[in-house]
Amino acid sequence: LFSFLVFLRYQIYYDYPLQTYLEYPIIIAQDVILLLFILRYSGNMKQALFYAITFCGGWYMLTLQKWIIDLAMNLCTFISAASKLAQLQCLWQTKDSGQVSALTWSMSAYTCASKLFFSLLVLIRFITMLILNIWVTATILHYRKTKKTD
Repeated sequence: LFSFLVFLRYQIYYDYPLQTYLEYPIIIAQDVILLLFILRYSGNMKQALFYAITFCGGWYMLTLQKWIIDLAMNLCTFISAASKLAQLQCLWQTKDSGQVSALTWSMSAYTCASKLFFSLLVLIRFITMLILNIWVTATILHYRKTKKTD
């Protein structure tokens, strides 16, 4: 939830087009609803206020200074990885998948793979353009007519 919050706030802060981050409010709403269900059925509904204050406070504090939002964005990968490693550790210790959904994790893997594929296409485009721009620059410099001095 923290990572999605940071991604959403980062995109809004830097005025990215709405189409690039439209999925994040939906994902955040789903995570909040899931968290509320978990708190409700585990008998810890009193903690919901703490999470709501943390969520709203975090939303505000992320943009107090530019370096905070930039740092938070860079830390998101580590936070996301840590949560996955904690899930793996729990699965390895209990040796039971319990109520963990393979479909949910498969969809998450598919989402990452699809974003990687499209990012790879963009990366290939930029690398190709970089090589061609350098080549054109080198050709211009190679064929540049030097002024003859008498």
